[in-house]
Amino acid sequence: MSDTHAQTVSYVRDTMIPEQAPPVTEVGVIKWVRENLFSSWLNIILTVISLYVIYVVLSGVLPWLFGSVWNAGSLTECREVLAAYGKSGHDGACNAVVRDRWFQLIFGFYPTGLVWRPILAFVLLFVALMPVLYSEKFPRQMLWFSFAYPFLTTWLIWGGAFWSPLLVFAGFAAGYVGYLVGARFGGQLLGSILAIVAALVWWFFVAGALNETFNRMSTAVRSESVAAEMTEVVETLPAEIAALEQEREAIGAEVDALLAEKNALAPAVAAAVEEGADNVDADRDALIALFAELTDKRERFNELSIAIFTREEQLSEARTLRANIAGLPARVESLPKLQATANELTEALPDSVRDIDTLNLLENTNAPADAKSAWTEANKARNDLSAMEGIVRDTYAEVGRIGLQPVASREIGGFMLAIIIGVAAIVLSLPLGILLALGRQSDLFVINKLSVIFIETIRGVPLIVWLFTAQLLLNYFLPPGTSFDLLLRVIIMVTFFSSAYIAEVIRGGLAALPKGQYEAADALGLDYPRAMRLIILPQALKISIPGIVNTFIGLFKDTVLVVFIGLSDPIGFSNLIRASTDWNGIYWELFLFIGIMFFIFCYSMGRYSLYLERKLQREHR
Repeated sequence: MSDTHAQTVSYVRDTMIPEQAPPVTEVGVIKWVRENLFSSWLNIILTVISLYVIYVVLSGVLPWLFGSVWNAGSLTECREVLAAYGKSGHDGACNAVVRDRWFQLIFGFYPTGLVWRPILAFVLLFVALMPVLYSEKFPRQMLWFSFAYPFLTTWLIWGGAFWSPLLVFAGFAAGYVGYLVGARFGGQLLGSILAIVAALVWWFFVAGALNETFNRMSTAVRSESVAAEMTEVVETLPAEIAALEQEREAIGAEVDALLAEKNALAPAVAAAVEEGADNVDADRDALIALFAELTDKRERFNELSIAIFTREEQLSEARTLRANIAGLPARVESLPKLQATANELTEALPDSVRDIDTLNLLENTNAPADAKSAWTEANKARNDLSAMEGIVRDTYAEVGRIGLQPVASREIGGFMLAIIIGVAAIVLSLPLGILLALGRQSDLFVINKLSVIFIETIRGVPLIVWLFTAQLLLNYFLPPGTSFDLLLRVIIMVTFFSSAYIAEVIRGGLAALPKGQYEAADALGLDYPRAMRLIILPQALKISIPGIVNTFIGLFKDTVLVVFIGLSDPIGFSNLIRASTDWNGIYWELFLFIGIMFFIFCYSMGRYSLYLERKLQREHR
């Protein structure tokens, strides 16, 4: 040991200092508050102002929310309940409107007895999404169910014969066969064109003919059993309807008695509260219990009314179907004669009026009176033929259907409508947007310019204009006599609108990739499809995730615009509810409920976006 070391060894520590807790101001909530809320004089002022604003807002909103009325049948009754507590009509929320009309806000006019079908479709949606959103936690074999889900959920929600979704699915198989044939003889471009043509030919021509053939074959087997079933329905439903009407009358009498008791008690309680009487608590409790019982009785009355209406519709449909089955052979036999008569009268028309379709146009022409009479007779024959063909076709479809009861699109509304439009447009717009983004960067002149024209045209026009186009103008571009469901037209237009924005988002991701990635794909000898699938698109899509999800969130919120074209979305139903005499004057409660529902869906999409970004973040691993 040196002399220096020997002289300083007593000043050198030979043991560790025991670990001590950090200062209170450097850990936990206190550290966060000090660094984020009170780090400077400006931050302190902003924090105090913000806390004051929050206090003012919450001091008005929270008492209004926690003082909600849930048992009432109208806005007037809500105010009576509030008056019993000494409050004005604006001191508490009337959430009884949500309890009274929640079914319409969520399902629209969907039949109550069939509501299990959209609920099951919604549950299966999460099952189908799991292998897509969380691929590392679920087996890849579940992707087959994800692919089949759109066909299954369409059948569940709209109903119909079980072979209808299979015929639609067969269109994709026809497109795949067309691609294989075209790619073999003319390359991938010809294969893609033949795939689209084959699928469209199948869906617009072959599928309809096969569906009608299946209906006729099934009708030949099931007509007697269906007729017997309809006869049983006609014989049993009247007694069931009578029993339900009797029960409804009894419930209605109880509701009237409770209303009379309420009308006598409510003013007395309100007056006692206003005067500050001491013994008002018992009367108030009795009034609140009366409102709760009255609400339950009304709900039961409404359930019985819906059940009676549903069974009366079933009875009417059963009688009509039984009559149509009985008259089906005679109608089928009369079709050739009606066709021959219509053709004969049409061929006998003068050339000047043969192509005129309406009587108004005919009256404005200088055609002779006998020509007008001949045209009227020929037009009547054509209308009779069309009506007879419609009855025969509908009878075959109803009797031959082996599957679920059909539900018309006009009966779908509320949040179910928003979810259908939003999910369908999201699922369809992403692959279409990818194709448009690749087409815009393509070196092929035609594909590039068509993609640019499509994107710029769609993005340059507001969505509401495209929705009106779907409602009013789209049928003009379809073959004569084609009936195109309005909801399907809306889904197509919303998909096109979203795909144009998705294409620009993905194009930004493609432009953000270094040129070396493209050169690396070329160096590996990959052709264009493999380079895009294995190298370019995975990286571009990862970069584009925030923009894609933001577009999806905006798309889902924009579904409320369908109210302007007559579809009953949540906003449309809120207008219908506020137009009724019971709930005229309700505003905030309905809009708050709708806002919370939209927030749940949009917030969930945003959180998944952040999760996906973290999962794909590889720069710091």
